[in-house]
Amino acid sequence: MGDVINLNRYRKAKARAEKEQKAEANRVRHARTRTEKQAVQRELDRQATELDGKRLDSADEGPQGP
Repeated sequence: MGDVINLNRYRKAKARAEKEQKAEANRVRHARTRTEKQAVQRELDRQATELDGKRLDSADEGPQGP
């Protein structure tokens, strides 16, 4: 004869296992390594610096004319 099991425990354990599988799949799909994050941040910093270098500072010159 089979063992007696608590159906509530079984149901909750199954739900926890499914939730953990979904979390693992999301970590694999969305996670980035530290190196990747740092590379993206360096690229964003480089782009911001380059853009600031091309900015025209006409507001600092003041009014021109007689």
